[in-house]
Amino acid sequence: MIKEKIKLLFVCIHNSARSQIAEAYLNSFSGDKYFAESAGLEAGKLNPYVVKVMMEEGLDISKNRTKTVNEFLNANKTFDYVITVCNEASGQRCPYFPGNGKRLHWTFEDPSALKGTDEKKLKQIRLIRDEIKTKILDFIKENK
Repeated sequence: MIKEKIKLLFVCIHNSARSQIAEAYLNSFSGDKYFAESAGLEAGKLNPYVVKVMMEEGLDISKNRTKTVNEFLNANKTFDYVITVCNEASGQRCPYFPGNGKRLHWTFEDPSALKGTDEKKLKQIRLIRDEIKTKILDFIKENK
Protein backbone atom coordinates (compact mmCIF):
# COMPACT_ATOMS: atom_id res chain seq x y z
CA MET A 1 0.00 0.00 0.00
CA ILE A 2 1.38 3.41 -0.98
CA LYS A 3 1.42 5.91 1.85
CA GLU A 4 0.18 9.39 1.01
CA LYS A 5 2.73 12.16 1.36
CA ILE A 6 2.46 14.70 4.16
CA LYS A 7 1.39 18.00 2.58
CA LEU A 8 2.83 21.34 3.67
CA LEU A 9 2.24 24.90 2.66
CA PHE A 10 4.93 27.49 3.38
CA VAL A 11 3.58 31.04 3.52
CA CYS A 12 5.32 34.42 3.53
CA ILE A 13 4.39 37.91 2.36
CA HIS A 14 4.91 37.69 -1.43
CA ASN A 15 6.03 34.08 -2.07
CA SER A 16 9.20 35.59 -3.50
CA ALA A 17 11.92 34.25 -1.22
CA ARG A 18 11.59 32.49 2.17
CA SER A 19 8.62 30.28 1.32
CA GLN A 20 10.19 29.39 -2.04
CA ILE A 21 13.44 28.38 -0.30
CA ALA A 22 11.59 26.23 2.26
CA GLU A 23 9.51 24.53 -0.44
CA ALA A 24 12.57 23.73 -2.56
CA TYR A 25 14.57 22.31 0.34
CA LEU A 26 11.79 20.14 1.77
CA ASN A 27 10.92 18.67 -1.64
CA SER A 28 14.61 18.12 -2.37
CA PHE A 29 15.54 16.54 0.96
CA SER A 30 12.43 14.48 1.64
CA GLY A 31 10.21 14.45 -1.43
CA ASP A 32 9.47 10.78 -0.83
CA LYS A 33 7.68 11.61 2.45
CA TYR A 34 6.60 15.24 2.04
CA PHE A 35 5.04 17.37 -0.65
CA ALA A 36 5.61 21.08 -0.11
CA GLU A 37 4.05 24.05 -1.85
CA SER A 38 4.39 27.75 -1.12
CA ALA A 39 2.30 30.89 -1.33
CA GLY A 40 2.24 34.54 -0.36
CA LEU A 41 -0.31 36.66 1.42
CA GLU A 42 -0.12 38.93 -1.63
CA ALA A 43 1.09 38.49 -5.19
CA GLY A 44 4.83 38.96 -5.59
CA LYS A 45 7.77 38.55 -7.91
CA LEU A 46 10.47 35.89 -7.49
CA ASN A 47 13.56 37.45 -5.88
CA PRO A 48 16.50 37.13 -8.34
CA TYR A 49 19.04 37.04 -5.49
CA VAL A 50 17.21 34.08 -3.98
CA VAL A 51 17.18 32.31 -7.34
CA LYS A 52 20.96 32.81 -7.50
CA VAL A 53 21.75 31.53 -3.99
CA MET A 54 19.49 28.51 -4.46
CA MET A 55 21.28 27.70 -7.73
CA GLU A 56 24.49 27.61 -5.67
CA GLU A 57 22.84 24.75 -3.77
CA GLY A 58 21.96 22.96 -7.01
CA LEU A 59 18.26 23.88 -6.75
CA ASP A 60 16.84 25.75 -9.74
CA ILE A 61 13.75 27.70 -8.69
CA SER A 62 13.99 30.16 -11.59
CA LYS A 63 10.87 28.75 -13.29
CA ASN A 64 8.76 28.82 -10.11
CA ARG A 65 5.64 30.92 -10.19
CA THR A 66 4.68 33.03 -7.21
CA LYS A 67 1.25 32.14 -5.86
CA THR A 68 -1.15 33.57 -3.30
CA VAL A 69 -2.84 31.75 -0.43
CA ASN A 70 -6.17 32.57 -2.06
CA GLU A 71 -5.30 30.28 -4.98
CA PHE A 72 -5.04 27.38 -2.55
CA LEU A 73 -8.14 28.39 -0.60
CA ASN A 74 -10.18 28.73 -3.79
CA ALA A 75 -9.02 25.26 -4.87
CA ASN A 76 -10.15 23.86 -1.47
CA LYS A 77 -6.69 22.43 -0.83
CA THR A 78 -5.94 21.07 2.60
CA PHE A 79 -2.55 20.69 4.26
CA ASP A 80 -1.13 18.69 7.12
CA TYR A 81 1.01 21.72 8.03
CA VAL A 82 0.73 25.41 7.20
CA ILE A 83 4.01 27.07 8.15
CA THR A 84 4.46 30.82 8.06
CA VAL A 85 8.07 31.89 7.49
CA CYS A 86 7.72 35.66 7.83
CA ASN A 87 7.65 37.93 10.88
CA GLU A 88 5.08 37.30 13.61
CA ALA A 89 2.71 40.11 12.61
CA SER A 90 2.58 39.02 8.98
CA GLY A 91 2.22 35.38 10.02
CA GLN A 92 -0.92 36.28 11.93
CA ARG A 93 -2.45 37.55 8.67
CA CYS A 94 -2.32 34.04 7.20
CA PRO A 95 -5.88 32.83 6.63
CA TYR A 96 -7.33 29.74 8.23
CA PHE A 97 -7.12 26.64 6.05
CA PRO A 98 -9.85 24.01 6.39
CA GLY A 99 -8.94 20.64 7.80
CA ASN A 100 -6.94 19.41 10.74
CA GLY A 101 -3.57 20.80 9.67
CA LYS A 102 -1.08 22.03 12.21
CA ARG A 103 -0.08 25.65 12.06
CA LEU A 104 3.54 26.55 12.77
CA HIS A 105 5.46 29.81 12.63
CA TRP A 106 9.16 30.14 11.82
CA THR A 107 10.58 33.68 11.75
CA PHE A 108 13.21 34.50 9.13
CA GLU A 109 14.52 37.87 8.00
CA ASP A 110 12.91 39.25 4.82
CA PRO A 111 15.37 39.19 1.89
CA SER A 112 13.41 41.89 0.06
CA ALA A 113 14.09 44.33 2.91
CA LEU A 114 17.88 44.00 2.68
CA LYS A 115 19.95 47.08 1.81
CA GLY A 116 23.42 47.49 0.37
CA THR A 117 25.42 46.30 -2.59
CA ASP A 118 24.52 43.22 -4.59
CA GLU A 119 27.34 41.29 -2.90
CA LYS A 120 26.19 42.36 0.57
CA LYS A 121 22.61 41.30 -0.22
CA LEU A 122 23.79 37.94 -1.58
CA LYS A 123 25.88 37.34 1.54
CA GLN A 124 22.90 38.09 3.82
CA ILE A 125 20.52 35.99 1.73
CA ARG A 126 22.94 33.05 1.93
CA LEU A 127 22.69 33.31 5.74
CA ILE A 128 18.87 33.35 5.58
CA ARG A 129 18.93 30.43 3.11
CA ASP A 130 21.17 28.45 5.46
CA GLU A 131 18.91 29.18 8.46
CA ILE A 132 15.92 27.89 6.49
CA LYS A 133 17.89 24.82 5.38
CA THR A 134 18.78 24.02 9.01
CA LYS A 135 15.16 24.46 10.11
CA ILE A 136 13.94 22.15 7.31
CA LEU A 137 16.50 19.49 8.23
CA ASP A 138 15.49 19.77 11.91
CA PHE A 139 11.80 19.47 10.94
CA ILE A 140 12.50 16.30 8.93
CA LYS A 141 14.51 14.81 11.81
CA GLU A 142 11.83 15.66 14.39
CA ASN A 143 9.02 14.21 12.28
CA LYS A 144 10.45 10.83 11.31
